[in-house]
Amino acid sequence: MCIVKKKIFYAVIVKRCIDLVVSFLGLILLLPVFIIISLIIVLDDPGPVFFKQKRIGIYKKTFYIHKFRSMKTSTPKNVPTHMLLNPEAYITRVGRFLRKYSLDELPQLWDIFVSNLSIIGPRPALWNQYDLIALRDKYGVNEIKPGLTGWAQINGRDELPIEIKACLDGEYVQKMSFLFDCRCFFATIWCVLKHDGVIEGKIKQ
Repeated sequence: MCIVKKKIFYAVIVKRCIDLVVSFLGLILLLPVFIIISLIIVLDDPGPVFFKQKRIGIYKKTFYIHKFRSMKTSTPKNVPTHMLLNPEAYITRVGRFLRKYSLDELPQLWDIFVSNLSIIGPRPALWNQYDLIALRDKYGVNEIKPGLTGWAQINGRDELPIEIKACLDGEYVQKMSFLFDCRCFFATIWCVLKHDGVIEGKIKQ
């Protein structure tokens, strides 16, 4: 019972305080970067700067996640990029660079600030990824706040079958702590630098 209470205290109080401080500082310090990226996006491919998509949050409540737009406005909606048959036809020139270094994810600092996301946690499923959502129910994953990055992301990301992804998300629920979150955070930086686990196109079975 004591361990459960500590986990709840960390998840509800400590993580939220960390998320709030880090996201606020990130939004302030990275404002010039936001402006530059926004201008480049518009100059490269006229259209909205930001892209939003319906996702599943804590307790399976839906919310909209925000990203810098890296794909053309003609791209099919609500389809993960790795499931597109020919994603290269939709990704813009600037988008390739943004996605390579995960810069398209920066606007999610706002989602963290308003408490839809945490810095570390399972990546939020699309609203229509029913199989993943159902599997996550088995592991209690839908009972915690999703994150910008997480345990599954540093262990395969797009390469993972949904069964393995859900299992890794469940493992995160069991191991969630400050030290484990730090491990996920720094491992994410390493994965981004190496571009690990990103697949631009439909996975061949």
